[in-house]
Amino acid sequence: MFNDLSRLGKYLGQAARLMVGMPDYDNYVEHMQTKHPDKPVMSYEMFFRERQEARYGGKGGPKCC
Repeated sequence: MFNDLSRLGKYLGQAARLMVGMPDYDNYVEHMQTKHPDKPVMSYEMFFRERQEARYGGKGGPKCC
């Protein structure tokens, strides 16, 4: 039961972050490790800056999948 509640809490937190435009670093890391193991993973600070630039800065940011 607690495992299900924990999983539900994780998904609700992820949904809330996405609703306010805050990307999920953990999902990014998991994606990079499974889909692009040969590429380096950005630090949280670099990831956050890159996502801000992609959303507000108009640089276009790197495209993926």
